[in-house]
Amino acid sequence: MSTSPPSFDALMPKDMAIKAENIGIAKAGLGAYRMFALAILAGAFIAMGANYATTVWAGLGKIVVNAGKDVAFTTGFPYGLQRLLGGIVFSTGLIMVVVGGSELFTGNCLIPMAWADKKVTTSAMLRNWVIVYIGNFVGSVLTAYLVFLGKQHTFGGGAVGVAALNIGIAKNSLGFIQCVTLAIFCNALVCMAVWLCFSARSTTDKILSIIPPISAFVACGFEHCVANMYFIPSAIFIKTLDPTYFASVSAGLKDGGAALTWGTFLANNLLPATIGNIIGGALMVGGMYWFIYLRPTWSGSTGGVPLTSQQKK
Repeated sequence: MSTSPPSFDALMPKDMAIKAENIGIAKAGLGAYRMFALAILAGAFIAMGANYATTVWAGLGKIVVNAGKDVAFTTGFPYGLQRLLGGIVFSTGLIMVVVGGSELFTGNCLIPMAWADKKVTTSAMLRNWVIVYIGNFVGSVLTAYLVFLGKQHTFGGGAVGVAALNIGIAKNSLGFIQCVTLAIFCNALVCMAVWLCFSARSTTDKILSIIPPISAFVACGFEHCVANMYFIPSAIFIKTLDPTYFASVSAGLKDGGAALTWGTFLANNLLPATIGNIIGGALMVGGMYWFIYLRPTWSGSTGGVPLTSQQKK
């Protein structure tokens, strides 16, 4: 009896939706300790991508100060190309998450596809989100602290630290609605990167699927809650734990870096960014693809069926 040869073609969107649903079921069913450990890894991976981007942005343009209130990178390298370069290198973080295997809160906003099909309970989905979110926070903030201990902010004549401080100040200075909106677009692109990986047959496919959407969200200045768990604490650590360095550069920072506090971080950025990320991922990507490919038909049957052995590869 002959069998069909294995296929190396990319999965089509219908099969991608089925795969996304099955992956959501598996993620929701992970043991708490394994889930938390994988989430710490993901936070660290995204933090390293953010650190990579900070280093690349340092020194690409000259910092112009207007009475200590307005700070902008203006000369040397055009703004758009600065953002593009930072976005490309930041993609390293999600590549490590997807290829290396770990649990990222923003990517797990696709679990509602399985929840909407009643294959994951509400409690199981929320359990995953809470554990993974906390693990991502631990991994990101711990990485920020270890990077600080390495005194990387003093590299490039202190340019890396100035870049980190300005990034943190800019993110903490966003309005609530503005941050929510930027975060919606961000996780729509992040979840599209993860979604495209569901079609992949190789590591190369996954890497090439990740870079365009992730570099787009970074270049456009959108807000990613897990990345911000690195960016903003990194700036706060520099301000509070190296007062000598901070004093040497604070005159060139917007309002002297007053926005860099833990309370401002939580209220002005992390909360609205998290809300926006959930909307962008769970509704704009997961919800739409569930509606298109997995929702029950008029006859009452469901669009979601288990993957074949070939589809799982």
